[in-house]
Amino acid sequence: MGSEEVLGQAAQLASSSLLLQVLFRLITFVLNAFILRFLSKEIIDIVNVRLTLLYSTILFLAREAFHRACLSGGAHRDWSQTLNLLWLTVPLGVFWSLFLGWVGLHLLEAADPDAILHYGTGVAVVELLGEPFWVLAQAHMFDKLKVLAESLSVILKSVLTACLGLWLPHWGLHIFSLAQLFYTAVLVLCHVVYFTNLLGSPGSSKPQALAVSRITDLLPSLTRTRASVNWKEAKLTWSFFKQSFLKQILTEGERYVMTFLNVLNFGDQDVYDIVNNLGSLVARLIFQPIEESFYIFFAKMLEREKDAARQKQEDIAVAAAVLESLLKLALLTGLTVTVSGFAYSQMALDIYGGSMLSSGSGPVLLCCYCIYVLLLAINGVTECFTFAAMSKEEVDRYNFIMLALSCSFLVLSYLLIRWCGSVGFILANCFNMGIGITHRLGFIHCYYRGSAYRPLAGLRLSPLLLGGFALSGRITSVSEMFLCCEQGWPARLVHVAVGAFCLAMTLGTAFLTETRLIHLLRTQLGASRLANKLT
Repeated sequence: MGSEEVLGQAAQLASSSLLLQVLFRLITFVLNAFILRFLSKEIIDIVNVRLTLLYSTILFLAREAFHRACLSGGAHRDWSQTLNLLWLTVPLGVFWSLFLGWVGLHLLEAADPDAILHYGTGVAVVELLGEPFWVLAQAHMFDKLKVLAESLSVILKSVLTACLGLWLPHWGLHIFSLAQLFYTAVLVLCHVVYFTNLLGSPGSSKPQALAVSRITDLLPSLTRTRASVNWKEAKLTWSFFKQSFLKQILTEGERYVMTFLNVLNFGDQDVYDIVNNLGSLVARLIFQPIEESFYIFFAKMLEREKDAARQKQEDIAVAAAVLESLLKLALLTGLTVTVSGFAYSQMALDIYGGSMLSSGSGPVLLCCYCIYVLLLAINGVTECFTFAAMSKEEVDRYNFIMLALSCSFLVLSYLLIRWCGSVGFILANCFNMGIGITHRLGFIHCYYRGSAYRPLAGLRLSPLLLGGFALSGRITSVSEMFLCCEQGWPARLVHVAVGAFCLAMTLGTAFLTETRLIHLLRTQLGASRLANKLT
């Protein structure tokens, strides 16, 4: 598969993931508005904080390392060994669900112990049964399968949750446990049915590079002629596994601190959770799909253990151009969110939650989060490249840095929250993420040092565009002073119109000054359409 075709498929996968995220957020928003009429706010809070944290922690620790290692293998690897390795996620998921369920039962105050334990164990076992199918689909970039399976699962889960909440509200937390189990079962079933039809029908058109020929090839297999797993891949998985602990602390650290240390009362926790969900919308909608899709792209283009000078020059040139454009795109998106967010945070919170959010610490939290979004944008792009290019030894060395970052985050967040309240969480995140980005930028610089490519040039913007951002920020801040938020809806609409004008001016300036980025985006869209025809 050529580099242009891989790039087109990665762009198509990223756009499909972005559309899925929009669909999920819209459905979740409507569903929450509906079930709040039938279930208590306390149950919703437990689901959004406790059960969601349990779910994300179990799955992250059980499968993140396997995703990183198994999606970055070469084209000529033995997939039976990779699939055997992936099946280890199932017992690992059972272990983590039982252990974390025990922690939830004995160390935390659980509203419904049975629901907590059954939720963790059931979701982990069912969802991890589909890991070999999911990784194989991702490695071959079956984006249509991803769209169909995840869309159908989310829609059916939402319908079941709404029906149970309407007819059986007394079931409480069991409603969400059953709905999540149903979601994972449908998701796994879609992948199994897809591969069964693809591999089982004699006349079906299988992709030429598909790694398996029968559905039974996806099951664990043992042979005496060779090792059951690729030990090089297994050692890389272990390196990423050690890293997954530390990354999870940095990703969900504030929730752990709030849950175990009780540094915020429930009211402040609710406000922080709402602001965190609003502020991270851009990260989840745009940055996360880009990071996931282009990690696969870089993993296919680059060979571990080799620097840029020893890679195939055609592939390294495409990877450098894509990395430069992704950095530029992330920086532009992050700056746009940061500049706009300062002047529209209070109005957004007032529209979303009324004076309860807009009159307290909410606007300051959201403004700080806008700065954090800028770091998130650059962080995601640098992570997807470095984790695809690092050797096992470099991953091990990076784990020590993440250990230091995790410890400093926990200490900083505890101290800063005592000093300045819930804003301390965001400040601690910004500090640690800034250090992590600096290290990864240093890795990228050293990686390309012996070549003619300088992808870090993507972080340089033209003075004219920087001036446009500064002017937009000044105009919208003045507009906020005179038109928001106690002046009524006519003034607010004028304030929105001013922001729209400034946004159009900034985007127009970017279109005129960042010609290389615009050219590559057009190329990617063309390559994406070509990949769509090929599939």
